[in-house]
Amino acid sequence: MATAEIVAIGSELLLGQITDTNSPWMAQRLAQMGIDLYFKTIVGDNPDRITEVLTRAVSRADLVITSGGLGPTQADISREIIAKVVGKPLVRDQRLLDELHNRFRSRGFVMTANNERQADIPEGATPVSNPNGTAPSFIVETGKSAIFALPGVPFELKWLFENEVMPYTRKRFGITDLITYRVLKVSELGESNVDHRMGHLIANSKNPTVGILAHPGQVDIRIAVKAANPDEAAKLIAPVEADIRRLLGTHVFAADDETMEDTVGALISNKNVTLASYEDLTFGMLAERLEHAAPGHFIEGIVGNGLTTATRLLGQSRHPHRSEELLSRHQELTDELAWAVRKEAGADLAVAIHAVADPSDTSENLSRGETYIAVTDGDRFRRRNYASAGRGRPDRTRMSFDALALLRTALIEGI
Repeated sequence: MATAEIVAIGSELLLGQITDTNSPWMAQRLAQMGIDLYFKTIVGDNPDRITEVLTRAVSRADLVITSGGLGPTQADISREIIAKVVGKPLVRDQRLLDELHNRFRSRGFVMTANNERQADIPEGATPVSNPNGTAPSFIVETGKSAIFALPGVPFELKWLFENEVMPYTRKRFGITDLITYRVLKVSELGESNVDHRMGHLIANSKNPTVGILAHPGQVDIRIAVKAANPDEAAKLIAPVEADIRRLLGTHVFAADDETMEDTVGALISNKNVTLASYEDLTFGMLAERLEHAAPGHFIEGIVGNGLTTATRLLGQSRHPHRSEELLSRHQELTDELAWAVRKEAGADLAVAIHAVADPSDTSENLSRGETYIAVTDGDRFRRRNYASAGRGRPDRTRMSFDALALLRTALIEGI
């Protein structure tokens, strides 16, 4: 099986000024083609270090993909270093040069002389036009390896990868089968519980293979299959997906690019209900997710910090005379907060999150504490509670996700 290596070039990536989103995206596409990616390197704009990284890459990978360093400035040195590594002089490609002049002319600009160096490629390399930018690409082969030089601008790189890199790779390495994925998304079951219910599918899978990946509040089940075409892949995936859905039931809430917000939003739209929310430790994350899910149905979100807002809402609850007592009865308090915010907003449904974190635990994920969630239609309640709560983003993401998951269950099964 062919192997690949990615080399992302640019000091701005090492300094944290720009996040490298290109490499993970390319890694996914390489996996779809069945290409093994063993190494991925980020290197700054230093000639010696780029030379070292590329020399090592071509010694061990069949396909080396570089990103960045193809612009017109003196700092853009990728083409020079690649030429040095493959032992070829740089030559100016007339077709690429003409394309550059035409691109500037068609936009009413005068091309400066330094832009012409973007048409320089190693002798014998194959020029690759870039219709989305001024930095052309090229392929140069050396020994058993090939280097594909791509610009760093994400939308330019992605177009070139899909339209040039992937066809070239399939042809060069005789790739006929593609790897296709189906991802099922699971809520309200932890990773170990999912494995307990369907671990035999994971252990015994060959083609398709089945794997799981945990996120805050969510578990993804990946069904990967190698097949000659999408129709064949779909036929192989279908029975495995059916088994997983049978074993996990309604805990499977979405597939592939769908999110919990998409699922909840569709249910809200179909039932044509309005929503309100209360939250404290999640600091508005739930309201943001509800607004994203159902912008025309989300009426009001109240964010509290401490007990001041909760105390005010309890004055409008069913038991205002019990306000002091309820402040220490956390599940009952959460029920009343959901009831009160629904009444205040005049909504059909309300969801409330009330969390009590352990102040001595400063960890970001699964911090000690208690999270209480309630959904109400004014008459009935559906509840969940969890033995963790924290101010870190993973904890807040989990809490707001769990609230959406409970709302989804209420919309499907009723309160």
